[in-house]
Amino acid sequence: MDHLRRHVGRCSSALLPVVRRLVTTASWWDTVDPLAVHVVGALVAADPGLGAETDAWIADDDPWVARTALLHQLAHKDRTDADRLFRHCLRRSGDPDFFVRKAIGWALREYARTDPDAVRAFLAREGDRFAPLTVREALKNIGA
Repeated sequence: MDHLRRHVGRCSSALLPVVRRLVTTASWWDTVDPLAVHVVGALVAADPGLGAETDAWIADDDPWVARTALLHQLAHKDRTDADRLFRHCLRRSGDPDFFVRKAIGWALREYARTDPDAVRAFLAREGDRFAPLTVREALKNIGA
């Protein structure tokens, strides 16, 4: 994982299926999250066409694959595709998995550092679809 993170700039979009396999092998947040943010995120930033893959991943039955789709833009700041982020959050809004619900809140909280008004407006419109934990996480640094 650390090797991939260090050398992701030399990798092509063909690495994405390999990363997906890693995400689904002995999955836990401490391996999935760095792969999502630093490897998948970097691959999508370098090849925006890969965003369509994350659109498929968000619907995956494996919650770790869905978590990866939710978190892959975490470090993108003003380059975040907000429409995709919000669509992904809505797609998994009723998810029973704690780690997916937490990832939604984390992704929204991180994007709120860049565009707090967009996150507030999104939650004002759609907040009742999310678990209280998710909303609390999303608003942690910006308030309601």
